[in-house]
Amino acid sequence: MLSHYYTVKGYGEHEIIIQKSRFICYVERVTTEEEAIEFIQKIKKKHYDANHNCSAYLIGENDHIQKANDDGEPSGTAGVPMLEVLKKKKLKDTVVVVTRYFGGIKLGTGGLIRAYGKSVSEGIQATGMVERKLMRIMNTNIDYTWLGKVENELRSSTYLLKEIHYLNDVNVEAYVEEEKKRDFIEWMTELTNGKGDISEGDVVYLENEIIL
Repeated sequence: MLSHYYTVKGYGEHEIIIQKSRFICYVERVTTEEEAIEFIQKIKKKHYDANHNCSAYLIGENDHIQKANDDGEPSGTAGVPMLEVLKKKKLKDTVVVVTRYFGGIKLGTGGLIRAYGKSVSEGIQATGMVERKLMRIMNTNIDYTWLGKVENELRSSTYLLKEIHYLNDVNVEAYVEEEKKRDFIEWMTELTNGKGDISEGDVVYLENEIIL
Protein backbone atom coordinates (compact mmCIF):
# COMPACT_ATOMS: atom_id res chain seq x y z
CA MET A 1 0.00 0.00 0.00
CA LEU A 2 1.23 3.48 -0.88
CA SER A 3 2.15 5.69 2.08
CA HIS A 4 0.20 8.49 0.40
CA TYR A 5 -1.30 9.43 -2.94
CA TYR A 6 -3.54 12.02 -4.57
CA THR A 7 -7.00 11.57 -6.05
CA VAL A 8 -10.10 13.64 -6.74
CA LYS A 9 -12.50 14.55 -3.97
CA GLY A 10 -15.38 12.77 -5.69
CA TYR A 11 -17.91 13.58 -8.38
CA GLY A 12 -17.74 16.92 -10.15
CA GLU A 13 -18.63 18.65 -13.39
CA HIS A 14 -17.55 21.89 -15.06
CA GLU A 15 -18.39 23.55 -18.38
CA ILE A 16 -16.36 25.93 -20.54
CA ILE A 17 -17.02 27.50 -23.93
CA ILE A 18 -14.21 27.65 -26.49
CA GLN A 19 -14.88 29.10 -29.95
CA LYS A 20 -18.61 28.46 -29.50
CA SER A 21 -18.08 24.76 -28.68
CA ARG A 22 -19.30 23.52 -25.29
CA PHE A 23 -16.86 21.36 -23.34
CA ILE A 24 -18.41 19.73 -20.26
CA CYS A 25 -15.96 17.87 -18.02
CA TYR A 26 -17.22 15.14 -15.71
CA VAL A 27 -14.94 13.83 -12.94
CA GLU A 28 -15.26 10.85 -10.62
CA ARG A 29 -13.17 8.74 -8.27
CA VAL A 30 -13.09 5.03 -9.12
CA THR A 31 -11.20 2.00 -7.84
CA THR A 32 -11.76 -0.47 -10.69
CA GLU A 33 -11.81 -0.35 -14.48
CA GLU A 34 -15.41 -1.61 -14.38
CA GLU A 35 -16.42 1.46 -12.38
CA ALA A 36 -14.63 3.74 -14.83
CA ILE A 37 -16.33 2.14 -17.85
CA GLU A 38 -19.72 2.32 -16.14
CA PHE A 39 -19.21 6.03 -15.43
CA ILE A 40 -18.18 6.72 -19.03
CA GLN A 41 -21.23 4.87 -20.36
CA LYS A 42 -23.50 6.82 -18.02
CA ILE A 43 -22.21 10.14 -19.36
CA LYS A 44 -22.46 8.90 -22.96
CA LYS A 45 -26.08 7.94 -22.34
CA LYS A 46 -26.79 11.32 -20.78
CA HIS A 47 -25.23 13.13 -23.73
CA TYR A 48 -26.19 10.73 -26.54
CA ASP A 49 -26.71 13.77 -28.83
CA ALA A 50 -23.23 15.24 -28.27
CA ASN A 51 -20.62 15.26 -31.02
CA HIS A 52 -18.04 13.59 -28.79
CA ASN A 53 -17.74 12.04 -25.32
CA CYS A 54 -13.98 11.65 -24.86
CA SER A 55 -12.55 9.90 -21.82
CA ALA A 56 -9.45 8.98 -19.85
CA TYR A 57 -8.71 7.17 -16.61
CA LEU A 58 -5.88 6.08 -14.33
CA ILE A 59 -6.39 3.24 -11.85
CA GLY A 60 -4.13 1.38 -9.43
CA GLU A 61 -1.22 2.11 -7.11
CA ASN A 62 1.22 2.07 -10.02
CA ASP A 63 -1.23 3.37 -12.64
CA HIS A 64 -1.22 -0.11 -14.17
CA ILE A 65 -4.61 0.59 -15.78
CA GLN A 66 -4.70 3.68 -17.97
CA LYS A 67 -6.86 4.34 -20.99
CA ALA A 68 -7.63 7.26 -23.28
CA ASN A 69 -10.39 7.50 -25.90
CA ASP A 70 -10.80 10.24 -28.53
CA ASP A 71 -14.38 9.19 -29.40
CA GLY A 72 -14.19 10.44 -32.97
CA GLU A 73 -11.91 13.44 -32.49
CA PRO A 74 -8.65 13.32 -34.53
CA SER A 75 -6.29 10.74 -33.02
CA GLY A 76 -4.33 12.02 -30.03
CA THR A 77 -6.19 15.33 -29.70
CA ALA A 78 -8.56 14.50 -26.82
CA GLY A 79 -8.10 11.35 -24.73
CA VAL A 80 -4.31 11.54 -24.46
CA PRO A 81 -4.20 15.25 -23.48
CA MET A 82 -6.86 14.48 -20.87
CA LEU A 83 -4.81 11.57 -19.52
CA GLU A 84 -1.69 13.75 -19.43
CA VAL A 85 -3.47 16.24 -17.14
CA LEU A 86 -4.25 13.41 -14.69
CA LYS A 87 -0.59 12.33 -14.77
CA LYS A 88 0.73 15.87 -14.37
CA LYS A 89 -1.44 16.35 -11.29
CA LYS A 90 -0.24 12.94 -10.00
CA LEU A 91 -3.81 11.71 -9.61
CA LYS A 92 -4.76 8.08 -9.09
CA ASP A 93 -8.07 6.21 -9.27
CA THR A 94 -9.64 8.94 -11.39
CA VAL A 95 -11.85 8.97 -14.50
CA VAL A 96 -12.74 12.00 -16.60
CA VAL A 97 -15.16 12.42 -19.49
CA VAL A 98 -15.31 15.54 -21.63
CA THR A 99 -18.51 16.00 -23.63
CA ARG A 100 -18.24 18.30 -26.64
CA TYR A 101 -21.04 20.02 -28.49
CA PHE A 102 -19.51 21.42 -31.68
CA GLY A 103 -20.09 25.14 -32.12
CA GLY A 104 -19.31 25.42 -35.82
CA ILE A 105 -15.70 26.62 -35.59
CA LYS A 106 -12.91 24.09 -36.14
CA LEU A 107 -10.13 24.33 -33.57
CA GLY A 108 -7.38 22.43 -35.36
CA THR A 109 -5.10 19.84 -33.80
CA GLY A 110 -3.34 22.20 -31.40
CA GLY A 111 -6.58 23.91 -30.46
CA LEU A 112 -8.27 20.61 -29.63
CA ILE A 113 -5.34 19.44 -27.49
CA ARG A 114 -5.41 22.70 -25.53
CA ALA A 115 -9.21 22.69 -25.22
CA TYR A 116 -9.50 19.16 -23.84
CA GLY A 117 -6.55 19.70 -21.50
CA LYS A 118 -8.03 22.97 -20.24
CA SER A 119 -11.43 21.37 -19.73
CA VAL A 120 -9.99 18.60 -17.54
CA SER A 121 -7.72 20.98 -15.61
CA GLU A 122 -10.62 23.27 -14.77
CA GLY A 123 -12.89 20.29 -14.07
CA ILE A 124 -10.46 18.93 -11.49
CA GLN A 125 -10.04 22.41 -10.01
CA ALA A 126 -13.82 22.69 -9.59
CA THR A 127 -14.14 19.17 -8.16
CA GLY A 128 -11.22 19.37 -5.72
CA MET A 129 -8.35 17.04 -4.84
CA VAL A 130 -7.42 15.15 -1.69
CA GLU A 131 -4.29 13.54 -0.34
CA ARG A 132 -4.90 10.08 1.08
CA LYS A 133 -2.29 9.24 3.72
CA LEU A 134 -1.82 5.75 5.16
CA MET A 135 -2.32 5.82 8.93
CA ARG A 136 -2.27 3.27 11.73
CA ILE A 137 -4.97 3.49 14.39
CA MET A 138 -3.24 3.20 17.76
CA ASN A 139 -5.33 2.19 20.79
CA THR A 140 -4.43 3.25 24.32
CA ASN A 141 -6.40 1.90 27.28
CA ILE A 142 -6.01 4.00 30.43
CA ASP A 143 -7.63 4.54 33.79
CA TYR A 144 -10.03 7.48 33.95
CA THR A 145 -7.58 9.39 36.16
CA TRP A 146 -5.24 9.72 33.15
CA LEU A 147 -7.89 10.91 30.67
CA GLY A 148 -7.48 14.68 31.12
CA LYS A 149 -3.71 14.63 30.73
CA VAL A 150 -3.67 12.18 27.81
CA GLU A 151 -6.43 13.98 25.89
CA ASN A 152 -4.86 17.43 26.34
CA GLU A 153 -1.38 16.25 25.36
CA LEU A 154 -2.71 14.32 22.38
CA ARG A 155 -4.71 17.29 21.06
CA SER A 156 -1.63 19.53 21.22
CA SER A 157 0.70 16.93 19.69
CA THR A 158 1.47 16.10 16.05
CA TYR A 159 -0.69 12.98 16.38
CA LEU A 160 -4.38 13.12 15.50
CA LEU A 161 -7.04 12.10 18.00
CA LYS A 162 -9.63 9.83 16.34
CA GLU A 163 -12.08 8.93 19.09
CA ILE A 164 -12.46 8.31 22.82
CA HIS A 165 -14.47 5.32 24.04
CA TYR A 166 -15.74 5.45 27.62
CA LEU A 167 -15.84 1.87 28.90
CA ASN A 168 -14.66 0.28 32.15
CA ASP A 169 -11.39 1.92 31.25
CA VAL A 170 -10.97 4.66 28.66
CA ASN A 171 -9.95 3.67 25.15
CA VAL A 172 -8.23 6.47 23.23
CA GLU A 173 -7.80 6.04 19.48
CA ALA A 174 -5.26 8.09 17.54
CA TYR A 175 -4.15 8.25 13.91
CA VAL A 176 -0.40 7.69 13.60
CA GLU A 177 1.75 7.50 10.49
CA GLU A 178 3.02 3.95 10.08
CA GLU A 179 6.68 4.97 10.30
CA LYS A 180 6.02 6.92 13.50
CA LYS A 181 4.16 4.28 15.50
CA ARG A 182 7.27 3.31 17.50
CA ASP A 183 7.76 6.98 18.43
CA PHE A 184 4.10 7.14 19.46
CA ILE A 185 4.40 4.08 21.68
CA GLU A 186 7.45 5.55 23.44
CA TRP A 187 5.75 8.94 23.79
CA MET A 188 2.51 7.49 25.18
CA THR A 189 4.37 5.13 27.52
CA GLU A 190 6.30 8.05 28.98
CA LEU A 191 3.17 10.22 29.13
CA THR A 192 1.26 7.60 31.16
CA ASN A 193 4.24 6.46 33.24
CA GLY A 194 3.83 3.03 31.69
CA LYS A 195 0.22 2.77 32.89
CA GLY A 196 -1.27 2.81 29.38
CA ASP A 197 -2.01 -0.41 27.54
CA ILE A 198 -1.02 0.41 23.95
CA SER A 199 -1.91 -1.73 20.94
CA GLU A 200 -2.04 -1.43 17.15
CA GLY A 201 -5.35 -1.22 15.33
CA ASP A 202 -6.33 -1.15 11.67
CA VAL A 203 -4.45 0.55 8.85
CA VAL A 204 -6.62 3.11 7.06
CA TYR A 205 -6.29 5.96 4.60
CA LEU A 206 -6.99 9.41 6.02
CA GLU A 207 -8.06 12.11 3.58
CA ASN A 208 -7.03 15.75 3.63
CA GLU A 209 -8.36 18.23 1.09
CA ILE A 210 -5.74 20.00 -0.98
CA ILE A 211 -6.14 23.74 -1.47
CA LEU A 212 -5.79 24.33 -5.22
